[in-house]
Amino acid sequence: MTTATSRASGAGFPIGLTAVTAVAMAILISLGFWQLARLHWKEGLLARVHALQTAPPQPLVAVLRQAGADLDYVRVTADCPDIETGPFVKLWAVPDARSGFRIITACRLAAAPYASILVDRGFMVQDDAAKLAPGRGARLTGPITGVLRKGDKANFVTPPNQPDQNLWYSRDVSAMAKTLGVSAPAPVFLFLENPGPKGFGPTPAPLPTDIPNNHLQYAVTWFGLAAALAGVYLASLWRRRQG
Repeated sequence: MTTATSRASGAGFPIGLTAVTAVAMAILISLGFWQLARLHWKEGLLARVHALQTAPPQPLVAVLRQAGADLDYVRVTADCPDIETGPFVKLWAVPDARSGFRIITACRLAAAPYASILVDRGFMVQDDAAKLAPGRGARLTGPITGVLRKGDKANFVTPPNQPDQNLWYSRDVSAMAKTLGVSAPAPVFLFLENPGPKGFGPTPAPLPTDIPNNHLQYAVTWFGLAAALAGVYLASLWRRRQG
């Protein structure tokens, strides 16, 4: 093969490489824009959580009657006198590298669109949770205050719940309600703020103490990878033409 023929062959347009590069860049750029969208969502969430810190609680029944309303992170008050004395389920949790359970019980509702709501009373380390039993607390004489939250959904790495052992890994509202003996539960959880237990019991933890917001950094990373890939592709074209 002559030198001229070799150069002509090397200068041929790399269709396969171009196609692969185009697909990879499209994926990287789309991931960058997805992270920007997540950034705007997270900023709105953080603003909402910040405003919630000083927002006055609304009556739970009135909030639940608002058809189509976004109930996530709404601060409410309700009468739930039996949450410390009734049965409960234990949801596995690992906050701050401490393994334990969030204690969830049921609150029956009157004159509401739902007959009950599940109340997340807070967190207990594993050893303390093993000592908790229904009836150890006292019947509440006043209303409780808390925050409505949807809770995290199960994903492909979440272990299956084991209701027969009172061991839960995901927030299955209907299954938990059935175990607790209540019907028609609201589709959200009431994360208790106060009152906290007067004696032995879970520590209320209604709001996340630290919500990370690294989406801008992630977006820059994806866009940077796309730019680097474009540079490698152009350099490859230049070398082929030189060859």
